[in-house]
Amino acid sequence: MIDIRKLKELVKLMVENDLSELDLRDKEETVLIKRGNDGVPMIASPVAAPAIAPPPAADAPQNATADNEDDGLQAIESPMVGTFYTSANPDTPAFVKAGDSISADSTVCIIEAMKVFNEIKAECSGSIARVLVKNGDSVEFGQKLFLIKPS
Repeated sequence: MIDIRKLKELVKLMVENDLSELDLRDKEETVLIKRGNDGVPMIASPVAAPAIAPPPAADAPQNATADNEDDGLQAIESPMVGTFYTSANPDTPAFVKAGDSISADSTVCIIEAMKVFNEIKAECSGSIARVLVKNGDSVEFGQKLFLIKPS
């Protein structure tokens, strides 16, 4: 696991040099840090370097069908690795559900990364066509979370 002092120093260097993204990799770990629209750094991926296997060939026909169903829909993707939450706490309703109308400033979920809870904004307007992730699931950087029917 990366040393928090090193991480703070990396964030400080990003801000001082007005960098929007920093991607560091070595044999043991990978760190990806991105600054959001508000200039606040977000830790996207402090994980051990993964071994990525190609997807099985049998999934190709299913994926083609899913792509056809998703034509015209816009995806909201995870900006980081973490745990997906549909609401601020278990006693409150979900930020959004299928059929809800959203604006670009609407909070659609929270992703917890390194014990920091990050509100994820829609950054587009329309209506929620599908929620692709379950509450409490782990998500990867770039993973589709929601499909939006643009308005």
